[in-house]
Amino acid sequence: MKTKRPDRFCPVARSLDIVGDRWTLMILRDLSLDGPRKFQDFLDSLSGISPNTLSGRLKALEKHGVVERRFYEEHPPRAEYVLTSKGQALRPVVRALHDWGERHTR
Repeated sequence: MKTKRPDRFCPVARSLDIVGDRWTLMILRDLSLDGPRKFQDFLDSLSGISPNTLSGRLKALEKHGVVERRFYEEHPPRAEYVLTSKGQALRPVVRALHDWGERHTR
């Protein structure tokens, strides 16, 4: 009989808590493929995402150290989002999902 393991002990479950929804993975895709992005760039490329949802996902990624917001203009304040080293470590995961999708979802 298998014993049930609490999610807090499972690295897959902990990872999914951070990056395990559609919009978050699409944000990571854009940053991985296109480099630094402005908020409007995400709105333009992520068809159907609301500004509130995008803002929430970006804030969560910032909180977890996956994405960093960098200001490139002070007046008015303008920012772009970049992957941190922690976020860059997700590039092979995003690439693997891309490759899997190419092979198995047509």
